[in-house]
Amino acid sequence: MKKILLLLILGLCVNTTVFAEDEILLETEDFTTTVLAKANQMNPLEEIQIPQTNQTPVIESGVSEFNQETQRHHSKVYDELSRTVHNVYNLQIENTNVPSCLLKEPLTHSFEKGPLENVHLWGVVQMNSGTTIPQYGDTDTRFDVNLINVLIDGQLRGGKENFRIMLDPSHQHKHGFFNQFIQDFYIETQRISHHTLLIGNSRPGVGIEGAQSPYTLPFVNRSQISRNLANARKFGVRLRGNYSLVDYDLGGYSSDTFFREFFPGAEFNGWVNVKPLGKTDGRYGKLTTGGGIAAGQKHSTDFFVAGAYVGYEYKKLWARVEYANADGSNGGSGLTNKKREGWYVTLGYHVNKKLETIVRYDEFDPDKTKSNNNQHEYTFGVNYYVKGQALKLILNYVFCQNDGKADSHRIIAGTQIAI
Repeated sequence: MKKILLLLILGLCVNTTVFAEDEILLETEDFTTTVLAKANQMNPLEEIQIPQTNQTPVIESGVSEFNQETQRHHSKVYDELSRTVHNVYNLQIENTNVPSCLLKEPLTHSFEKGPLENVHLWGVVQMNSGTTIPQYGDTDTRFDVNLINVLIDGQLRGGKENFRIMLDPSHQHKHGFFNQFIQDFYIETQRISHHTLLIGNSRPGVGIEGAQSPYTLPFVNRSQISRNLANARKFGVRLRGNYSLVDYDLGGYSSDTFFREFFPGAEFNGWVNVKPLGKTDGRYGKLTTGGGIAAGQKHSTDFFVAGAYVGYEYKKLWARVEYANADGSNGGSGLTNKKREGWYVTLGYHVNKKLETIVRYDEFDPDKTKSNNNQHEYTFGVNYYVKGQALKLILNYVFCQNDGKADSHRIIAGTQIAI
């Protein structure tokens, strides 16, 4: 009977060892040893086997080390996230003439070896909600994600060559998904002093606003001559030069657009700007006058576009005037042999570093062989640069006055986010 009681006591001791804390575990082991010794004294012919429990602390120690490592990892991630949020919150971007992004440093990876020196992955999203109020008919309100771009910018070892891949996964009605999926796809070199030589798919220099990055446009929409006669990407070779008094953009391209055909024809684009105040260090502002042509052939259809431009910036004020005349064109609205003409004037004023007000008058004749079909747009806009062009809020009001159809009003509220 005593031996049975001892066995029951030892069983309880073993169970206590499994669930007890470390200090209780040591006390249980001492108690178990004492009971075992007494049991052996009572009947030395039989030995009671006690399960070994000294491995339990090792298992608990391993779990503890795993938890500590997990906590350290979570703490590191939290610290990096907090530092990134802090840097973005304190980010100051004053230059709104160039694209910028919020997370350039954390999204740029440098390589110690190999042909690549660094790679920067970033993206841009533009969204807007527009309400159109026609002179006759129902009001129409719609929300658009009019731009989603994923960009990969890289620099090759030595710093003289760089490349860009820009993808557009947004849905387009004008052409198929895969035709417009690859937008920019080029490599360029700066081995020639004051020059950049580019090979690949890019936006040709047809006019000033027509070749401008969509991330720095003053309004939600380009001017009518820019979105109809330009605003298309083509594959070719282009040479860009930049000096204090002159800059130029010359290129030869396939007349194909959006990778729809291999080589339907050839095209030349050339633009030259003269900067009379280029050596005055900005004391009298920045004055730019220029002009150029886009000429070529596609499927036996000839096209020729000529343009001229004047731009001026002085302190907080800036102004742009651009004119274009087309005898056939191969731009954003597609290949056509129509004779077209248009011009616009834009005035802008930086109220402060964050707030900008802009106004534009825009006129376009879509077919000069027809009368009473001119389209006039009067646009007033406000841009609020939260973080430069990386994060901005946009508000546009457009009055569309058309010779051949009813007038309309449009209010557009949008935003641009570049990470």
